Amino acid sequence: MIKRSLRACIIAFGACAVVGQAYALPRVASLNLCTDQLLLELAQPEQIVGLTPLARDCWSAVLCEQAQQAPVMRPTAENIVALHPDVVLGGVYTAAVAMQAARESGAQVLAIPPAKSLADIPVQIMQVATAIGVPERGHALVQAFERRLAALTQPRSQTDPTAAVYAANGFVTHAGTLPDDVLAHAGFRNYSTIIGQHRSAHFPMEVLIAHPPDLLILDRSGRGNSLAQSLLDHPALQEAFAGKRHLNIPARLWLCGLPQTLDSIALLKAAHRAENGPERQIP
Repeated sequence: MIKRSLRACIIAFGACAVVGQAYALPRVASLNLCTDQLLLELAQPEQIVGLTPLARDCWSAVLCEQAQQAPVMRPTAENIVALHPDVVLGGVYTAAVAMQAARESGAQVLAIPPAKSLADIPVQIMQVATAIGVPERGHALVQAFERRLAALTQPRSQTDPTAAVYAANGFVTHAGTLPDDVLAHAGFRNYSTIIGQHRSAHFPMEVLIAHPPDLLILDRSGRGNSLAQSLLDHPALQEAFAGKRHLNIPARLWLCGLPQTLDSIALLKAAHRAENGPERQIP
């Protein structure tokens, strides 16, 4: 009864303040890398009953060090049933069976879609903060995010330089995505939009070299010797952009919509100011 009253209180008011009786904050599990990190940003450590293993992968997660202190679990229905959390966070495309198991066990389930713009980030912060009973933490994080975004944002112009985000297997970032919005706020026009590439698809390296953008951004998503990743280190690509501005950005900065996504804007603005300086990268 107390658990159900707590859950209803959180849903209705975003926090619980009952005269004469103090309620514990809800226990929360996450089934998605992006909700893992929002949970780490917002929750009290004792609230977290499980994150996905990817939360500890520093190639994928900006909060990987913080996640070392949190419990991890495979995002399965069996684990959700065993842990019996009050709130379960997940994405809209993954762990569907585990999400359904959470609903059937009586947990509050919140599915967060991928952030497609910087404007989505404050909304998702507050959705998670409200669901886990810490709206005041959410408001503080949103205010800090919006102040920094305002300070970083560049005025837009039709003469802004172009930038191409080139990822593993030769994919380029198109309009309507979080990296596309990051480019715009940093003072760049998305190369793929200008050339008419309106969806995520393989883009020939030969065309990129023949018609180069002002800035080449290599979207580094992990270690390894796969053919998909090795394309970013192709000698022809390195030679073609050796004398041009180019930049390594780890995919973890904009794989999820987080306050740390703003670090990518700061990095891009530094490249914007540079004339022909050396390559800048985040390790």
